[in-house]
Amino acid sequence: MCAGSVVAGALAAVVVAATLVGGSPDVINIEPHLFKSLADKLGAELWEVGSYVSRRQEIQDSYNKESGEVRAVDGEKLLEKIADNIRNMTESKISAIKRIMDTAENTAMAHQDDEVTEFPYYNAKNLSKPLKPNDTLPEGFRVLNLTQNKHFYNMEVNTSFSAVHVPTNVYDKAPDLLRAVKWSDKLDSIFISNYQMDPSLSWQYFGSSLGFMRLYPAVKWTPKPAELEVDLYDCRTRQWYIEAAASPKDIVILVDSSGSMTGVRREIARQVVTDILDTLGINDYVNVFNFSEHITEVVPCYSNHLVQATLHNIRELKRGMEELHTDKIANFSAVLMHAFELLQSYRESTSGAHCNQAIMLITDGAPYNYKDIFEMYNWHKQPDGEVQIPVRVFTYLIGREVADVREVNWMACANKGYYQHLSTLAEVREKVLMYIQVMARPLVLGRTVHPTVWTPVYADVTDPKTTDWLWEKRECRKQKEIFLASREYNSNKSEEHLRQYVESLKRVTDENADETSYQLMTSVAVPVYDRRENATKIADLLGVAGTDVPIQEIKDLMLPHLLGVNAYAFMVTNNGHILTHPDHRPAFQGILKPNYNSVDMTEVELENTDREARDFSPKMLKLRENIINRKKGSEVLSVKYHYDDMKRASVDRRHYHYCPIENTPFSLVVAIPEKQKVLIAQKELRRAWSIGERVRKYFSGNNWKLHPNWAYCRYHYETEHTMSSPEEQFMHFLNRTQGKWQWLDKRTVTPPEHVASPNTPAGKTDKLAKDSYYCDRDLFQALVFDAIATESFQQNLSSLHKDDKGKQFQQRFGVTLAFVATRSGLTRWDDIVGPQDSSQPHFSEIHNHAIDEVWYKRAVEHHYENSKSFVYSVPFDAGEKNGSLVTASHAIFHSKDRLSAPAAVVGFQFQHSALSTLFRNITYSCLDVLPNCTRNRTCASDILECYLLDNNGYVVVSENHRDTGKFFGEVRHSVMNQLIEQNVFQSIHIFDYQAVCFRPKSTDNAASFRITPLTHFLKLLDWLIGNVVWLAAHTNLHLMWLQDDVAATAISGASSQPDPGDEEYRDEDNEEENIVSSEGGKTPEKQYEKWTIKRTRPQPCDMEVTLYKLNRSLPRISHSITSKCARPFDIQEVQLSNLVLVVVNSLCVTDDSTRISTMPVEVSYNTTLACYKEWHALHRRRPPFCINNHTQEKEVELCGDASHLWVSYVMLALSWAVAGFIS
Repeated sequence: MCAGSVVAGALAAVVVAATLVGGSPDVINIEPHLFKSLADKLGAELWEVGSYVSRRQEIQDSYNKESGEVRAVDGEKLLEKIADNIRNMTESKISAIKRIMDTAENTAMAHQDDEVTEFPYYNAKNLSKPLKPNDTLPEGFRVLNLTQNKHFYNMEVNTSFSAVHVPTNVYDKAPDLLRAVKWSDKLDSIFISNYQMDPSLSWQYFGSSLGFMRLYPAVKWTPKPAELEVDLYDCRTRQWYIEAAASPKDIVILVDSSGSMTGVRREIARQVVTDILDTLGINDYVNVFNFSEHITEVVPCYSNHLVQATLHNIRELKRGMEELHTDKIANFSAVLMHAFELLQSYRESTSGAHCNQAIMLITDGAPYNYKDIFEMYNWHKQPDGEVQIPVRVFTYLIGREVADVREVNWMACANKGYYQHLSTLAEVREKVLMYIQVMARPLVLGRTVHPTVWTPVYADVTDPKTTDWLWEKRECRKQKEIFLASREYNSNKSEEHLRQYVESLKRVTDENADETSYQLMTSVAVPVYDRRENATKIADLLGVAGTDVPIQEIKDLMLPHLLGVNAYAFMVTNNGHILTHPDHRPAFQGILKPNYNSVDMTEVELENTDREARDFSPKMLKLRENIINRKKGSEVLSVKYHYDDMKRASVDRRHYHYCPIENTPFSLVVAIPEKQKVLIAQKELRRAWSIGERVRKYFSGNNWKLHPNWAYCRYHYETEHTMSSPEEQFMHFLNRTQGKWQWLDKRTVTPPEHVASPNTPAGKTDKLAKDSYYCDRDLFQALVFDAIATESFQQNLSSLHKDDKGKQFQQRFGVTLAFVATRSGLTRWDDIVGPQDSSQPHFSEIHNHAIDEVWYKRAVEHHYENSKSFVYSVPFDAGEKNGSLVTASHAIFHSKDRLSAPAAVVGFQFQHSALSTLFRNITYSCLDVLPNCTRNRTCASDILECYLLDNNGYVVVSENHRDTGKFFGEVRHSVMNQLIEQNVFQSIHIFDYQAVCFRPKSTDNAASFRITPLTHFLKLLDWLIGNVVWLAAHTNLHLMWLQDDVAATAISGASSQPDPGDEEYRDEDNEEENIVSSEGGKTPEKQYEKWTIKRTRPQPCDMEVTLYKLNRSLPRISHSITSKCARPFDIQEVQLSNLVLVVVNSLCVTDDSTRISTMPVEVSYNTTLACYKEWHALHRRRPPFCINNHTQEKEVELCGDASHLWVSYVMLALSWAVAGFIS
């Protein structure tokens, strides 16, 4: 029996006899035979219009007559092909940065001693375009021609020069900085040479240890995100600099919280900790302890161990430092011993970074130097008489007038560390960054070894830690909008205003909003050393050379057209985190998530098991371990996956093939569905042109587009060949293939001298010509093949306007557009009703990604269950607006030798109102199925409610338009519950490990809050603001003066916002009732609270949701209800579609079960997510290099802030003299 018949039988069996309590003779029984006929008629009519409008049969016949081969995907071969592409690319980048490194070291050695007091340079912040007549150049600015460049994200750049970025906290006229800027100016020649040899290079740069960064090509510096008004960028705190400057490190930060550490000293201590944490990379480990009489971890669950320095953990440590309490006397002995013992346990267990180790001591003075503790724990005498010091000690002395200078200075100098004296907040960052120079000494003294490092994925933002600040800004803007809306609400009090207000309070989980505003990338970097012979006693790190590698460039190398629909490739780092993955969702409502760059592969590859959250199976963990340990192999897993904004889910078996990428910490994984087959079919262009075939005619007109991210043919220097679109670019190369033509497939240049690869020849790389290009021959010719196969669609574009049948369908169904998309990335469409509303983006602008579109994937997936059907869907918010469109799609498979593979998907869009009309016209009729049938036995009855659902349980058509797009469990709870219990709908439990929750942002803490007159004044001010806001809202005063900062002040005392997962928060009906009923009798304070949002802080969390899918493998079952009344219903499959018809007797009263929702809810671990992940830490592999010691380091004499130390000694002597004189 075919799948459709089995499902039809199963669904027909799930029928409940309509029986009212008391057995009233007026009961309307649901007649299954009638509604089966109605469902069949509806399906047949939809199939007929879909087949006609989409040219389904014509396209199918066209593919059948064309020759092509169907193959199973060879995962191992494809893995190796993709891996070779990525290896060539990464080796080319490594070669480029090593040339920068060589040039920098040689140039610095020749010019490092030059005296420089002035040197004009292009300051990236002070660049000006050529001036117009009568314009005046601002002081400090320089004129530079900047031209928009597609390769550099359409930014305006100058590829003949580099520009210099100087951080806000660094003086840009300092002699040392000018000297380094001058000699580094000679790097421009190597930047330009690199770009000429490899035009795929993105930004190249040299980050100096002095703070400036030389960036090529020159560009005017703009802070990102745009909301930042102050430039926070400092290259020395970026991942590429941090990881290249020193080997991985274990850091223990000790913060003196004794009674003297109050006021400014406490704030400086907090800032020191913050700046130290900002200098840590993903391969570092850290913890922070406060100490006075007792030792406490700033994050309690991080006790007695170090945590990986992920953005999430760093954020938790910073939040812990917000609650710094000071009292009693500092116990230095206990805390030093605790720190040494903790680090020793990590050395002996090979946990943590297992390389460099350091203690950062932050205090306002120590009574002794505690030499005995250092001798016991840190001075290990070796057999040869040398003393080994495994732990460096860095000390930060806080305060202007301090007496215990020598003891704190000695601790650092005697333990291979560095001493700093800090008296103001302004100097903290620069002095904290000095410790990196000290950590780098073993690398610099070794000179010959230059470890190459790759960063995890990161976004191109000025400061990656601005998530909280951006969210606070957004809340302030929303508060202002609500205050302004409240004035209108109190004036009009219309239902629409009320609804808009309620909606404004909801936090909509729009995962994809503004995600494209961030450029994701990884960077490769290498340290640059001062190689002067007389530099041994200084051991300076000059800086770090690097280049960016956009994640999109890596995706371009993954050959998605060969993988096929629903297959994909991804990459994993040595820490198990994904570098790129199709389910990576880094942004939430346009703001980067706090843990966006540390998403583990087990968090995106969800095994199909019944295990609890984060209880990963041994099979999954073994696969992860093999990938991380750089093994090559394969595995098969049953997985579940979600799509369509996590509203739909399915299960599948996938084959995972994996291998390492040499000279990087990354491994490549290819995931292929078990049943995956691909069509291998191309049009040989050389032969086509030779026989006079007019190939260009297959691409006539403007109603076609190509996948915007796929490279068919491209010039290496795209800026030299202006193309307005991928389509124009393709046609340009198609014309070139007619003449003398050579298929060149080399995307990247041959890896030159710096990378020894067994698979590629070494040697210099020649400069590429400006007309050099590369092509994917297979993809290019497959596209031509598909264009020929879909030519009939192009030729019949106007048939619906002329044919009587077409006109009838257009009138009845409101068809607006037909389309076809192919496996080669080609999308054609036909605007049947003419151009759409210009205010809305056209179908071709938002649905031009072919096999990556949701409707394409769903059609192919559904084909395996029912090959003769269309898949219908409506927007999830269709019930909230009019004019929504229904999208229908059908997969075209090419079959040969009993194998079949997806070749294309055809479809159409039509008015939802037309579908609703068709639904009513059919379901309100009897069709002569029943004798003596009347309309009250059909959906026309006031007692019967009829719904059209898709295969995931979402309402496509309802007699109540507002139900459209909703999940049926939210509309008819009891019916959906029974469908689930009877396994008509299969439940799929999904965990979202990339979710964001909103914790109340509490500013009040009784333990640390000191009651002062100012406190009472602020409370009074808050009360006054509340009453003013209430008065303004009720007297229609204009509130345009209310700026973001005022709104923020106004809501600072508001109570905590409920989590989005709370039932009360999600219940729109309850919210409306509460607002309406609360209108009378409210005090001004209560009215003020009503119009204020609650301050929150975005926090990484885990969510879980149960999604549903129609179970098409059901056997025939019998079903009966013995209770007197249980909401009688009938469910019938709508043939030739993914739809089902559900008929419900609305008079049958029952106790409604709990509402079934597809809204995610938070997973509770009885602790924070950060703590839970630390307690259940997964396997990782440490970086392959560790350089933490050099015999010549003992000759380095510089170990502290000598100038400050001298000043302190002078001040101490003067104080003694003054004291003696007074006495």
